[in-house]
Amino acid sequence: MPRGFQFRLQKVLEYRQQREDQAKFAFAKAKADHDMQVVVVDNLRKALQKHEESLYSGEKLTEGDIWLWRQYRKRLIQDMEQAEMRLMELTRLMNAKRRELVERSKERKLLERLRSQQEIAFRREASAREQREYDEMATIRYARSVY
Repeated sequence: MPRGFQFRLQKVLEYRQQREDQAKFAFAKAKADHDMQVVVVDNLRKALQKHEESLYSGEKLTEGDIWLWRQYRKRLIQDMEQAEMRLMELTRLMNAKRRELVERSKERKLLERLRSQQEIAFRREASAREQREYDEMATIRYARSVY
């Protein structure tokens, strides 16, 4: 009895699956970092908007208050610019990780497709071999019954 189908490149397929899993993890981490940075940028924008609205709240401000207000505004703008630069950097990183994940996924799928095709060919060959054996047995039985 012939043994079942064995894919010769199974270890390579497992290795590529492992690399794809690593790429999925790296992409998930990059996406999480990106999403956290989006929240930071949004919070800084809201803080800046709230701070600018506070100037027109109707309170009487002294020269020192205006100086503090400007310094705080300048710092908020500076922090927001740095956060936006970090966000762009994380976006590039996330896109690179996505491309890497897609590439590794394609590599794995290619091997899986090859495995599937080889398994189909193996099953067809096994079925044909079995059919030949049945045909041979039927021929032998028929030949015995005729004589």
